[in-house]
Amino acid sequence: MKDNNSNVPPQGQQINIELGEKEAEGIYSNLAIITHSPAEFIIDFTRIVPGVPKARVHARIITTPQHAKMLMRALKDNIEKYESKFGVINADVQQEQHFGFTPVKKDEKVN
Repeated sequence: MKDNNSNVPPQGQQINIELGEKEAEGIYSNLAIITHSPAEFIIDFTRIVPGVPKARVHARIITTPQHAKMLMRALKDNIEKYESKFGVINADVQQEQHFGFTPVKKDEKVN
């Protein structure tokens, strides 16, 4: 007996994806928290802002372990394509980040 899952499009079938105005704006995230259970992976996208001790989750994605692995492979493929075009992404060094403006040091003059 063949399992015919109507949620999975046949190979080669084109899928129309609608992108709403709100979703097209996107959200900025500089932190993802990933948790999992035997049945699903949960990815919470948040952002950390200096001086703010609390971070709010801006988006939560819940997916199956299979789709999480497919996402990992797709990200790996896209990172390789990016690096071949723009150069290696240095993710080993924690750089001091200044959001927007560089802070003035205590004894520094401001012009």
